Amino acid sequence: MIVEKCIIVEGRSDKLNIEPIFAESVQIICTNGTISEEALLDLLEPFEECKIYTLFDQDKSGEKLRKLTKRIYSEAVHLFIPRTYIEVANAPKKVLAHLLYDAKFSIRKQFLSS
Repeated sequence: MIVEKCIIVEGRSDKLNIEPIFAESVQIICTNGTISEEALLDLLEPFEECKIYTLFDQDKSGEKLRKLTKRIYSEAVHLFIPRTYIEVANAPKKVLAHLLYDAKFSIRKQFLSS
């Protein structure tokens, strides 16, 4: 199975929160917090053929990662959770599902119901 989309998150809890939402194969990559430019390049090298998305926390470290990713992968699509939740891990799956759906991901229907 070929994965065409990759989404970068900060940590394992972020990954665990969004993983069940997808109804398609998506590679979820964890930076495990703040990361250097070189480490990010190494982390993403196997996924150069993928369309890259980011979903970082709405805090200082998330903004730092977002800026780094913009500099290295200018073509990456940056998704933003509402500031209310601050962390991806704390955002309700319904909110994340609608955000990901709007970004053209295939989402399991139970997460989109109102």
